[in-house]
Amino acid sequence: DLQGPKLRLGAMAKGPIELKKGQKLRFDMEAAAGTDKRVPLPHPEIFKAARPDGLLLIDDGKVRLRIVGHTEGTIDTVVEVAGTISDRKGVNLPNLVVPLSPMTAKDRKDLDYGLALGVDWVALSFVQHANDIAELKKLVAGRAAVMAKLEKPAAIDHLDEIIEQSDGIMVARGDLGVEMPPEAVPPLQKRILAACRVLGRPAIVATQMLESMVHSPTPTRAEASDVATAVYDGTDAVMLSAESASGDYPVEAVTIMDRILKSVEADPLYRRLMDASRREPEATTADAISAAARQCAHTLSAAAIVTYTNTGSTTLRAARERPDVRILCLTPNLDTARRMTLAWGVHPVRTEDAHNFGDMVAKATRVARQEKIAKPGERLVITAGVPFGTPGATNILRIAYV
Repeated sequence: DLQGPKLRLGAMAKGPIELKKGQKLRFDMEAAAGTDKRVPLPHPEIFKAARPDGLLLIDDGKVRLRIVGHTEGTIDTVVEVAGTISDRKGVNLPNLVVPLSPMTAKDRKDLDYGLALGVDWVALSFVQHANDIAELKKLVAGRAAVMAKLEKPAAIDHLDEIIEQSDGIMVARGDLGVEMPPEAVPPLQKRILAACRVLGRPAIVATQMLESMVHSPTPTRAEASDVATAVYDGTDAVMLSAESASGDYPVEAVTIMDRILKSVEADPLYRRLMDASRREPEATTADAISAAARQCAHTLSAAAIVTYTNTGSTTLRAARERPDVRILCLTPNLDTARRMTLAWGVHPVRTEDAHNFGDMVAKATRVARQEKIAKPGERLVITAGVPFGTPGATNILRIAYV
């Protein structure tokens, strides 16, 4: 998870400063420590982007100031929401597009280190344009999958282009909730998840899902509802942050989240929602095969859909259909197998690619038994491509008994 460009205040001369509503405060780029009249803001990009009526949010939105005037080196503001500011507090600009590179020198160093370790995914913070993801992909050069963290209002203006360019999406509700009104985040979450499903990109919903479990052994009912809503919305995955990273009850948090997910997926309403939100397949052979596999699995009460894939694209198409059975992903590529763990309903296994039709069925049935996904006598719906081993050539659907 690359940190991205974090905008922060400079230092204060005499410690924290109490700001009152209606108070005037100037920001500048001078090195001198801040006072109750002026505060250093060592980011020239902000001064370039400043405009009257723009907002500055400090310390995750606890303090809000509105811009009333600016020059090349100063920004004059009026305090709208009072509070305390102190050294190095974060700054957000919700209605301004700041011309920042999405990657800092630290990010590039961290990226090299992570890729050397063999990470499966690289997430980019504060994405604003599809070009931000394109820049990262050039550096990654296929060594990991790339995920865009949607945290800026500007990203929503370019949503489809960003999703298209990315391998996965994170709905990062923390910063997104700071820069947008709270009431805007829930419908936006639904919109993002729907767009990800249409384009076949795995999506994660993250931040404050079970926040009270940082210090409590049980979640609030509102938090349980929040987790459930993300599942009903069609997310591929949900993520814990402070709850498991630094909380007092990490195991309990994971356990209760797992229980919520299983409960929702067993709800008949969930299945109806997934079926109702399914789109017509695109006019390609691979999409048609994936849609047919879902229908066959449902009609025949098959144990699973088996996808042979090199890059994972066939498996993601199958996951997009949200079948009512598991998806067994068979791939010779270990990197693909690891990345597919993020996709909805997918159980990836590394195995040698099939060489002929008989081998295709034999491998699928053997692995399905070994992984306890199917029992003898049950049926599998198998998708693959001929010539075998050719990426992107999904053109076969086979039904086989275990």
